[in-house]
Amino acid sequence: MEIQGLQALYAGHKSVKALVKALQDGSARTIFAEGLCASAAPLLFSSVAAACPQVMACPYVFVLDDAEEAGYFYHDLTQILGEQEVFYFPSSFRRAVKFGQRDAANEILRTEVISRLSAGHRPLFVVTYPEAVMEKVVSRQKLNEQTLRLRAGERVDITFVEETLRAFGFRRVDYVYEPGQFAVRGSILDVFSFSSEWPYRVDFFGDEVDSIRTFEVQTQLSRDKQEEIVIVPELAGYVQGKVPFTDFLPPETVLVMKDLFFLRDVADRVYADGFSAQALMDEQARTEMEEAERHEKLRADLMLVDGSALMKGMLDFRRVEVGNKPSATPQATVRFHLTAQPIFHKNFELVTRTFHEYLEKGYTLYILADSAKQTDRLASIFTEQASGIGFIPVDRTLHAGFADDDLKACFFTDHQIFDRFHKYNLRSDKARSGKVALSLKELQEFNIGDYVVHVDHGVGKFGGLVRIPNGDTMQEVIKIIYQNDDVVFVSIHSLHKVSKYRGKEGEPPRLNKLGTGAWERLKERTKTKIKDIARDLIKLYSLRRQEKGFAFSPDSFMQHELEASFLYEDTPDQLRATQEVKADMERARPMDRLVCGDVGFGKTEVAVRAAFKAACDSKQVAVMVPTTVLAFQHYQTFRNRLKNFPVRVDYLSRARTARQTTQVLKDLADGKIDILVGTHKLISKTVKWKDLGLLIIDEEQKFGVSTKEKLRTMKTNVDTLTMSATPIPRTLQFSLMGARDMSVMRTPPPNRYPVHTEVDTYGHEVIAEAINFEMSRNGQVFFVNDRISNLPEIANLIHKYVPDCRVAIGHGQMPPDELEQVIMGFINYDYDVLLSTTIVENGIDISNANTIIINDAHRFGLSDLHQMRGRVGRSNRKAFCYLLAPPKSLLKPDARRRLEALENFSELGSGFNLAMQDLDIRGAGNLLGAEQSGFMEDLGYEMYQKILSQAVTELKNDEFQDIYADEMAAGRDISGEFVDDCAVESDLEMYFPDTYVPGSSERMLLYRELDNITDDRELDAYRQRLIDRFGPIPHEGEELMQVVALRRLGKRLGFEKIILRQGRMTLQFVGNPDSVYYKSTAFGKAINYMAANPRRCELKEVKGRRLMHVAQIATVGDAVALLREIDSQTPTSFNA
Repeated sequence: MEIQGLQALYAGHKSVKALVKALQDGSARTIFAEGLCASAAPLLFSSVAAACPQVMACPYVFVLDDAEEAGYFYHDLTQILGEQEVFYFPSSFRRAVKFGQRDAANEILRTEVISRLSAGHRPLFVVTYPEAVMEKVVSRQKLNEQTLRLRAGERVDITFVEETLRAFGFRRVDYVYEPGQFAVRGSILDVFSFSSEWPYRVDFFGDEVDSIRTFEVQTQLSRDKQEEIVIVPELAGYVQGKVPFTDFLPPETVLVMKDLFFLRDVADRVYADGFSAQALMDEQARTEMEEAERHEKLRADLMLVDGSALMKGMLDFRRVEVGNKPSATPQATVRFHLTAQPIFHKNFELVTRTFHEYLEKGYTLYILADSAKQTDRLASIFTEQASGIGFIPVDRTLHAGFADDDLKACFFTDHQIFDRFHKYNLRSDKARSGKVALSLKELQEFNIGDYVVHVDHGVGKFGGLVRIPNGDTMQEVIKIIYQNDDVVFVSIHSLHKVSKYRGKEGEPPRLNKLGTGAWERLKERTKTKIKDIARDLIKLYSLRRQEKGFAFSPDSFMQHELEASFLYEDTPDQLRATQEVKADMERARPMDRLVCGDVGFGKTEVAVRAAFKAACDSKQVAVMVPTTVLAFQHYQTFRNRLKNFPVRVDYLSRARTARQTTQVLKDLADGKIDILVGTHKLISKTVKWKDLGLLIIDEEQKFGVSTKEKLRTMKTNVDTLTMSATPIPRTLQFSLMGARDMSVMRTPPPNRYPVHTEVDTYGHEVIAEAINFEMSRNGQVFFVNDRISNLPEIANLIHKYVPDCRVAIGHGQMPPDELEQVIMGFINYDYDVLLSTTIVENGIDISNANTIIINDAHRFGLSDLHQMRGRVGRSNRKAFCYLLAPPKSLLKPDARRRLEALENFSELGSGFNLAMQDLDIRGAGNLLGAEQSGFMEDLGYEMYQKILSQAVTELKNDEFQDIYADEMAAGRDISGEFVDDCAVESDLEMYFPDTYVPGSSERMLLYRELDNITDDRELDAYRQRLIDRFGPIPHEGEELMQVVALRRLGKRLGFEKIILRQGRMTLQFVGNPDSVYYKSTAFGKAINYMAANPRRCELKEVKGRRLMHVAQIATVGDAVALLREIDSQTPTSFNA
């Protein structure tokens, strides 16, 4: 059932009808809705909107107690009503008002609400909280002066629009990524107004507005059409003539709140705090005028209203109170009889019992969940317990469930039954995506002076896109500079041969020297090394394919229950990995699966499920980890997850006493222990298993060689599951597909608490405040500082300002035992703060540590910062990350952007895969052993990957044909690929003019994208994207796009090179005269065509190269048509 069904159901409620009547009547200025709890209020007001649309002719403003509550309330309303009429009105500051840090995304939402109110849009729901309402807004008059309206079909000059935008303070850029920017390309104008979360693209035809569309920041592609738009600049900067928000509301507005006096107290407190000295310091101004302006912007009396003024403003409106008791005697009271959803703590017996009680009383059960998967799980648990509970699933969820005694209905939410964290999405998240899109894009861009790798010439420096004369025309090429300032010009059709050099961060590579052959030798050496490694892997794999193992039985109901009680929602990857592992276990062949995923992506959960499945078939499970700390940790994780199930978990490590160890070993041999966690001790001679069925290895790359050898012998007939946190590069993963079963987790789990991130300057106030807050809720703090020398100094600072804090120091130069003790102490909560260099132990997951402070954050790369931030926010508590760096005005632009990107994105999406590139590099080094990472530095990462996949293909073709025979049979006949690539040379004009695509780095990205396109469907999509962003494609651009088809056909027909010069085309055949090519169908087609058209074609052999000239080819289009004709020939057979 859809959630709107509940809205309709509720609209028939007698108290709702009473409330509608009171609101319509208008005589009661204050109404008290008694007995509301959980998410009843959002449901109530949305059903009022359904029951009586004319009540909605005035705006409703919901003032909740704090930002988080407002967020959930907004989310509930949008779940029912959609986003069209519901708006969120936040404070324009990123954190507490006193710090004075403005947030552009929040400004957009504020401006959006204000411009809607002033335009008189109805219906309108505004959700807000005290800090936001007490902040003053621009007056109506000022707003109208600063608004530009554009309508489709209206006559207006593009230069006039440009001048107006400049006067409003918009900045002109090449491409629009952030609010307050605009770009002009030909007849297209892109602008990001502060009154909309999407930027606009306005297409002019002469001096008429042809069409208006919104577009996505990340892809820069259009979304949907608009008839009319409003462009508003940043309003927060105007100090003079600001008015309280309540002055902006039309007189008929209805305010909904819990407690008026509470709002007054909050407003007074914030007003009294004012703006801190830190806020004034952060924004160092250059001139005295600016200084004065800055101080005005941060004067409480100009920017905020105090409690009594706020209360006075609110008393002018009709109020509905939904709190526990009314703040004054209400003129009308509406009663509801509700009880909040009980807390079940995943105890399913209690759930069943409670549900039965409700059903017996004749209640209807509605279960609300965002994914149908969750309701199916619940249903399967009920059917397996044969409880006979019937419920109606609802397709969207609210924040908190409740039961209504008048309607005799229960509205329960699935995240509360399963005890999960429920997160809300605000509108501002979209507006923030621009910053990250920009910083990710910069990672891909080629800038002059960057190191690049060319397949044939090696590592050089990028010298930019240049135009050089070619015959009578100009061509755009890339300039690469090598040692001794030698230069190579690369045509834009061979861009796929050039990749950005990515090696270890920080150290520049050596430039190669042209013409020495050193580069070729390096490539060969690398290839032979890779072959050796891959050969062993493949042999091992083929051996294991013939072994017999134990086939586990299908899932039991306990397995379902275990999986359903997982705290978070499964990510698609996690679900897939679980299914693959279970399917492998049910096969008779022994499993050998590798599960890779970043820290915190849910690998351990997959292991728990596999272990439980094995235990259900009374087989024993060994879980092997590299360090004592991890052993203890995994032991706790397994024990907590399986505490309601009949399995026994124990652990072995140096931390256990001799007596405990003997007892554990005895129980193990008797088969009393089902799951044993431990370090490499587990496979020593003293440990005797009764019936080992599954071996789980965590972080395999950290074990020594001898341990790995022992594991190998064990593995041949025991199911093995290996887990690794170093992400494995994609291409590696594909090429090793044949050698290992892999599941890769790349999606971060949803519904983790977003980590609240802020950038500050180093100072004892910030540090003390962060540590005190975390200690006040009994949490712990990570403090990261990348230099060992000043760790004691920071420890002293912490002791001075937070005297009762227990600080532990850990760094990589301590003896391992000592370090382990420090970390164990931290896990056992002997310390409050762990002060360390980068992060001491990667796999650690301390759920009690929910604050991380990173000193000198500007020195770390994006991915390091992201990984460190991932250490906190693992439990269901709000986590904080403080990045300490010098004031923003002193930072380099790229460092500033990195920090801003992190600060804006408190959750990590897939966009971070790019930033994970350097982690991938580390991953490849680990997987293939140390000597490989040396090669990687010489070759650069992408080049290395290319060689790797070549090496594995060669191995498959030559040495392991029998293993891959089935693969080959599926579609490799002799007409296979004879050339790796078909090069194109030409004197035709083919490029994107810079008047069409401004900015050489953007052109470069487009050329690279075009160069990697392989089929016509992709090419069409690419063409559509270009037209959308830049308007109609000029002739040179069309020619360039034809080259894609030309190269593809040339490759299929076996031409190494195609030359288009002076109106004729030269095709160069495969160089090796003994090649199989000359017996293939492809060559036959070419000969046939020549025989049929002797006038146009001639065959030649020049310096051992076999060529065919074809006359009368004026454009690339002609060339493509000709090759298509050749390809359609019926070939002559050469095999007779």
